[in-house]
Amino acid sequence: MTENLTSSDIQKLLNDPTPENRAEAAKMVSGHFNSGGLSDSERKIAEDIFKIMVRDAEERVRLALSVSLKENPDVPHDVAVSLANDVVGVAAPMLQFSEVLTDEDLKEIVKSQGVDSQMAIAQRQSLSADLTDTIVENSDNEDVIATLVSNEGADLQEATMGKVMDKYGEVAAVSDSLATRKQLPINVAERLVSLVSDKIRDHLVTHHEMTPDMVTDLFLSARERATVSLLGDGADVMDVRRLVDQLHANGRLTETLIFRAICMGDLVFFEAALAKVCNIPVSNAYKLIHDRGSLGLAAIYREGNLSPEMLPIVQAALDVAKDMETSASEDRDRFQQRMLERMLTNCEDEFDPDNLDYFITKLGSKKDSDEAA
Repeated sequence: MTENLTSSDIQKLLNDPTPENRAEAAKMVSGHFNSGGLSDSERKIAEDIFKIMVRDAEERVRLALSVSLKENPDVPHDVAVSLANDVVGVAAPMLQFSEVLTDEDLKEIVKSQGVDSQMAIAQRQSLSADLTDTIVENSDNEDVIATLVSNEGADLQEATMGKVMDKYGEVAAVSDSLATRKQLPINVAERLVSLVSDKIRDHLVTHHEMTPDMVTDLFLSARERATVSLLGDGADVMDVRRLVDQLHANGRLTETLIFRAICMGDLVFFEAALAKVCNIPVSNAYKLIHDRGSLGLAAIYREGNLSPEMLPIVQAALDVAKDMETSASEDRDRFQQRMLERMLTNCEDEFDPDNLDYFITKLGSKKDSDEAA
């Protein structure tokens, strides 16, 4: 410490009635404390001064203390807690930056304080999964949640993201912030895809001269393409199965989506999806799908009430997908090219290889017509 704090110094600092001088004193003592050069006795004196200053009637004094000590990890815990529970102007620096505050301290403040305090906490450099979940559970402010989900330092678990979608999925600021996170669980990504597609559909109906049927075909095609694109190489098997469960529960596990998946070589999704529509274990579906003969796949299509006329095309796609598994060097573009060539061979009378979306939509429409009849 450049100058020792004596008893007379302390009396002068505490008794000077001018708020400006007391604020300057708070900065001075904090500066010495932050320098790390205090002896044990001097540190004790400084801490005693802090404990008195946090009760100063003048807000600017407490604010000077909060700003000066916000990033010091050695601040006494009771001092940090007192400042963090002060009026928001004083509390915000400590709430956003102080590492002295524990998760329990912060969770209690989230529950008991207002929006401004929640916002400051949501901007912390890092937030644990437990703290993040507490904010989502207790905040009713869209800006707080949008700030939280845009903070890559916040540990957002899949269950918490689900709560965000449940409460604020329709709020653009929140869903957009969630969509731009570096990593998203596949189930959350699918919900975002569906949400965006719904918005596009509503906009097209209201702002353009398109019939609801035309818009529905367009929107389903776009949604299914986006959903299949989520199934990147190396996707976790359990994540894919949870995605299938979610799609099925929400009526989005369509035959055309299943077909799109196998067209892209996603065997794991294809197997899980057929197991779901037939209500059988995945292991059973696997054996039926990969039957060396033609009976297994045909049986599973009958059980799932799927279109029998698609069987030759699906079998062709399945054969290519199996071939691709043995060739790790093949990418999706090459796979789809081979898939289109095989489909052209199997259904050359009605298949346009340059327009897979039209072909799939045509198959879906045909199935709808057959069911209506």
